[in-house]
Amino acid sequence: MGLGDHGCKHYRRRCQMVAPCCGEVFWCRHCHNEAKTTNEWDPSKRHELDRTTVRSLVCALCDLRQPVASLCAGCGCEFGAYSCLKCCFFDDDLHKQQFHCEACGICRVGGASNFFHCNTCGCCYANSLQGNHVCVENSMRQNCPVCFEYLFDSVRPTAVLPCGHTIHSECLKDMEKNRQLLCPICMKTYADLAPIWRRIDQEVADTPMPTDYANWVAHILCNDCNQAGHVPFHILGLKCPHCSSYNTRRLAIDRNGPSPAANSPGPV
Repeated sequence: MGLGDHGCKHYRRRCQMVAPCCGEVFWCRHCHNEAKTTNEWDPSKRHELDRTTVRSLVCALCDLRQPVASLCAGCGCEFGAYSCLKCCFFDDDLHKQQFHCEACGICRVGGASNFFHCNTCGCCYANSLQGNHVCVENSMRQNCPVCFEYLFDSVRPTAVLPCGHTIHSECLKDMEKNRQLLCPICMKTYADLAPIWRRIDQEVADTPMPTDYANWVAHILCNDCNQAGHVPFHILGLKCPHCSSYNTRRLAIDRNGPSPAANSPGPV
C-alpha cells in the first residue's frame, strides 16, 4: 500500500485519531460522528467529536500511538501533506487548497487568497462578496434552515442569500426546483421575481373585484422592504406600494374604505 492509499472516504491521511470522548480510534471526526451519532441506536451514547480535544494519534504505517504531531515519532512519516496541529487536521489532497483561518479558528478549503473573513458574519466568504453582501451577525453559526446541519464547520458548500442569511448550496437548489423562492428565515425573496410580479399585475387588472369588495382596504407589511402600507384589497395579491413586491402579509382589512389616517403606514 502506497503512502497516499491510507485514510477514509472523507480524507486521505496516514494517521487515525483517538477520540477522547469514547477512547475509540477513527480516521476522522466524520467517521466518528457517523458511528456514534448516525448509527448509534442508544441515544445516551450518541455524541460528536470535537477534534480540538484530540490528544493522541495512531500512525497508519507503524501503529504507534503517540501525542498529536505532524510527523510520526516512530517511522517519521508525514501524517498528511497538509497538517494543522491547531485543528488536529491532516490531508493529502492538496488540490483542496486548505488554509487555517485564525478568526474562524478552523481550517477551510479553497485557498486563503480567494477568501476574506467578515468579522460581523463571523465566517470566511468569497472575495466577490467583500463589500457586496448584507451582514448578519454570526450568520454561519447556525443550522441550515433546510437540513438543520450546523453550517459553520460543515464540509458542504454554503450559499449566502441577498438578505445575508446562509444555507447549503444544494439545499438552495432543492428549494429552487420546488419553486420555494423565499428565504426560510426572513421570508425575503432571493431571486428576481419582477416577471412574476408583472404577471400578477396583469391578472389583477383582468380580474376586478365584485362591487361588495370595491372599497375594502388591506393593511399590509412587505416581507421584502419591511415597510407597511395600505392597498386596495384583491384576492389574487396585495402589492407593496413601496417596492412593488407581492411578497406581503395582510395585517388587517378595513371594509369601510380608507380611514382618516389612511395616508399613514398601517400597523406593524
